[in-house]
Amino acid sequence: MDLEDPRYAYMFGFLQADGHMHEGTRQRGRLTVEISYRDIDILRAFQELCPYNSTISERTRATNFSESHRSASWTVCSLEARNRLAELGLPYGKKSTRITPPRVPFSKADYLRGVIDADGSVGITATGLPFVSLTTASTAIATYLCRFTKLTFGIQRRAGRNTRDHVYNIMYMREAGVTLADHLYYPGSLALERKRTAAAEVAAWVRPPHMGPARGRRPWTQQEDHILLAAPTLAQAAERLGRSQSSCQVRRWRLRQGQPLPD
Repeated sequence: MDLEDPRYAYMFGFLQADGHMHEGTRQRGRLTVEISYRDIDILRAFQELCPYNSTISERTRATNFSESHRSASWTVCSLEARNRLAELGLPYGKKSTRITPPRVPFSKADYLRGVIDADGSVGITATGLPFVSLTTASTAIATYLCRFTKLTFGIQRRAGRNTRDHVYNIMYMREAGVTLADHLYYPGSLALERKRTAAAEVAAWVRPPHMGPARGRRPWTQQEDHILLAAPTLAQAAERLGRSQSSCQVRRWRLRQGQPLPD
């Protein structure tokens, strides 16, 4: 499991998001990944990559979404394999909030593609907008994705938990989604075939003429912050600064609450 190898980096990201490590008595246990049967090819690829004995099984069961959901599972019981995965950062038991990016050198784009294939979405919205998104309960993973896109592409996103279920929903739309999809799903990379197809559609998107040009993000200055805080109303602040009232409202709230500010 050399995470500088793109294939293993992808597999490890996928396992962190969608795999489960079960620990039994007398050093017995197993790694299990259960996904929709339509994605069984990725489990076959994992089985070929894994140097230990493993099995792939199928089952059909009732779920909240279907009376006959068909799934496929890949299982590895080797203690040596489980020890290596745990060492790299795949914990036993409940892990959604505990997983973190590897602390060893790893192929970043391939690792993130694995995480997004398991816990994210790629595609075109009903209104025709391209996107790449990730839903995760892990602060470390959410922060890392935002840091990666900022350092690699200059795309800024702020990770914050939503109020409904307290998970992170990070979305890259329009040109940001195109850039990320094109970078992560490069030719020949290991990926879920349906998401590779969706990523190709996203990467091919061109902003239509009626949408107008993309607007660049205008950074705030210290002088603008002082003007914003001194203005008696949001309307006056917005008029003086040449910004929208919603932008001024969010910025003023963050300043007054001591919240982290975007760079």
